[in-house]
Amino acid sequence: MYIRFFKRLCDFCISLICSIIFLPIFIILIIVVKLDSKGPVFFRQERVGKDKKLFHILKFRTMKVDTPKEIPTCMLENPEQYITRVGKFLRKTSLDELPQIIVNICVLGNMSVVGPRPVVKRELESKYTKDEQKLLLSVKPGLTGYWQ
Repeated sequence: MYIRFFKRLCDFCISLICSIIFLPIFIILIIVVKLDSKGPVFFRQERVGKDKKLFHILKFRTMKVDTPKEIPTCMLENPEQYITRVGKFLRKTSLDELPQIIVNICVLGNMSVVGPRPVVKRELESKYTKDEQKLLLSVKPGLTGYWQ
């Protein structure tokens, strides 16, 4: 109980500090994404979290608006055709993940700073065994994985 409380407290404090530091970059990226292609600035996608609870992650939109929904990029046929110019840069630098610091970690608390990356339900069922799923879903998903 105390461990979860302190983990959440650490996640909140770290994400709050990062949110303040990255705010100017965040604002610039909002403008750049909007100018690069038509459509919303943010992309919201359902992911599977701790104890198989579904939640939505928020990212900067890196793909065109006509991209098939709820399909991981790795499962798309020729995914490069859907990625925007700014999207390539955002993905390469992982800046598309910035909104998760503010929304998913700091405000909602459905993610942690460190933990396994949250997966799309379809990807979870096709790539992981039942034992791997159980292990993966036993902790909150994270912005950055253990290996990083």
